[in-house]
Amino acid sequence: MIRQQLIHSFTHAALSPDPDLAVAALMIARVEYPRLDAGPYLDRLDALGREAERRVADATIVPGDAPPRVDPDRYARVMALNAYLFGELRFVGNEIQYEDPRNSFLNEVLDRRTGIPITLALLYIEVARRAGLHVEGINFPGHFLLRCPARRGLSYSEDLIIDAFHGGALLSTDVCRKMLRRHEGPDARADPGDPGDPGDPGDNDALLESRLFVHATKPQILARMLLNLKRVYVSMHSLPQARDVTELLLAVDPSAINELRDRGLLAYNLNDFAAALRDLQAYLQLSKATGLDEEEREEHDQIWEHVKTLRRRVASLN
Repeated sequence: MIRQQLIHSFTHAALSPDPDLAVAALMIARVEYPRLDAGPYLDRLDALGREAERRVADATIVPGDAPPRVDPDRYARVMALNAYLFGELRFVGNEIQYEDPRNSFLNEVLDRRTGIPITLALLYIEVARRAGLHVEGINFPGHFLLRCPARRGLSYSEDLIIDAFHGGALLSTDVCRKMLRRHEGPDARADPGDPGDPGDPGDNDALLESRLFVHATKPQILARMLLNLKRVYVSMHSLPQARDVTELLLAVDPSAINELRDRGLLAYNLNDFAAALRDLQAYLQLSKATGLDEEEREEHDQIWEHVKTLRRRVASLN
């Protein structure tokens, strides 16, 4: 099982106001590499940042090069950073082995120069921050994206939306809208509980539009990394690692009762009956207070059956 000291350190790093994401990301890697020394990787990021700072500072604004309504200064700086990371260093999205768990570990992304959208975005944010260029995460459904905000005071200027998985490609709002529709289906709505007006497709577009570019906070970025990693581990039947990842998810968000449920179910499958009973009983209590729909009530009943079995097993061990 994951060490309590690591959970404590990760919680502090993940929830601290310091914008640094790399320290917490390298702690996540210790799920797979318990003896990992983060120091050399942080040094490497600093070196990448120093060189990127030079490239960004030297970026030349070419008249007419930037797309319409885009700040030429921001465009030139982003293009310089893209050329360095994706052109010269050849960081690339791992489309062939997307489900490889190494894609979720920052040390492996730095070593192998490949990853998935969330880890390549995290790398981009950290190098850009060291280079003096503000870039933030966008919690886009199904495919994590980045935003370089336009300079304040330029009313005509649009933000740059960046896809780190595809070589720093710049995405328009129309492209993002199509990506969201592909991910959620043609009938997707921002609020599934609101039937809206089925006769007015414009309403649906407005609801989708509100979800396109939602800023991702530091804990949300780390949680998204962990959720992806947990899914990969579960698909590989690597249950001890999946349980460790769930511990870190609960450290980022203790109110995530579905993670409490999953931690209990993982403990159950690993024959840690006392821990499973504790978590599943707590889940039943908390989920009842939230109000359940029909599907959730069915799941609630299934968990209750697990709890009854666990109570008998734990009693027989005492």
